[in-house]
Amino acid sequence: MKKIFSILMVAAFLFAIIGCSKKEAAKSEEDRVTFEFELNTDAGGKEAKEAKLYVPYPRTERQQDISDVVISGNYDKYEIKEDAESGAAYVYAQWADIGKIADAPKMTFAFNVDSHFTKGAPLKTGKEQIPDDIKKYLQASRYIPCDDAALVANAEEAVGNSKTMLEKARAVYEWTVANTYRNASIVGCGLGQPLVTLNEDGGGGKCADISSVFVAVLRAAGIPAREVYGLRIAGKDGEITGDFHCWSEFYLPDTGWVQADPADVRKAMLVENLQLDDPKTGEWKEFFWNGDNLYRIIVSRADKGLRFDPPQSGEALDYFMYPFAQVDGTTLNYFDNKNFVYTVTYQKGKKE
Repeated sequence: MKKIFSILMVAAFLFAIIGCSKKEAAKSEEDRVTFEFELNTDAGGKEAKEAKLYVPYPRTERQQDISDVVISGNYDKYEIKEDAESGAAYVYAQWADIGKIADAPKMTFAFNVDSHFTKGAPLKTGKEQIPDDIKKYLQASRYIPCDDAALVANAEEAVGNSKTMLEKARAVYEWTVANTYRNASIVGCGLGQPLVTLNEDGGGGKCADISSVFVAVLRAAGIPAREVYGLRIAGKDGEITGDFHCWSEFYLPDTGWVQADPADVRKAMLVENLQLDDPKTGEWKEFFWNGDNLYRIIVSRADKGLRFDPPQSGEALDYFMYPFAQVDGTTLNYFDNKNFVYTVTYQKGKKE
């Protein structure tokens, strides 16, 4: 009876936050996702000359297959760029002389996706040695300041007497859920700056904020961790422009990369008005620990602090999940639908 109740609870929550049940989300095969862009070059009242657009380029990996990519538009050129060091992959489009085109700069980017996220296998512990190619995910940076004294103290508080990497990772997961909350008033997915979230916003944030806290505290505890950027969608036809989502992965030597999503735990708690000690909260923590079978698409694994090729004007990006555009070196706000018009739509595939 308890298992049946849990399934019904999950289904109800998924309808509330993404509009479908787990069963529905798992049915799709070879679905079509389409990005459509139009850049306003009249902002500021000046005659614009050049526009640049950078769009995350999803790749085939363990949880998804990407195929049938089509890119079209009135650009002068486009390139698919990959940077092994940063993990970035993106479409770069350039309009070198906007005055020569009759319309606004436009581009369409579409691809098929077969998403097959699942709950992870039982986690193993034993080995504690971190491979050399994974050690970069322990490093501190301006964007993940895991060497900050406050974050180190947070990590020490979180792990307590935990011994193994798995025990420490779970302890940090519990600590993150307990010390953050979803602030629905924040625009988009948030800033993704852990010190701002903890010190200035009292732990409140959206998915990029809560995931950045989780990753930073994990690294401070000696656990390799990274953020993942994508879409968490309903698996039904329609517009999904508002369905961008950020989650996290941590590394265990005996297992590999493990998905965890404390931000979605906090979203479930907000939707269902749950407290930390509510039994349902415990069930959500288990659901979003070690993977889930929600309909997700990874669009970017780029490191924080990304600089493109060719480079954008101004600062490096805090994180690269949303499309990024500049007109004559001025960044267009991707939440401003007047100057940076784009839509993302999803068409559910049909089984043969």
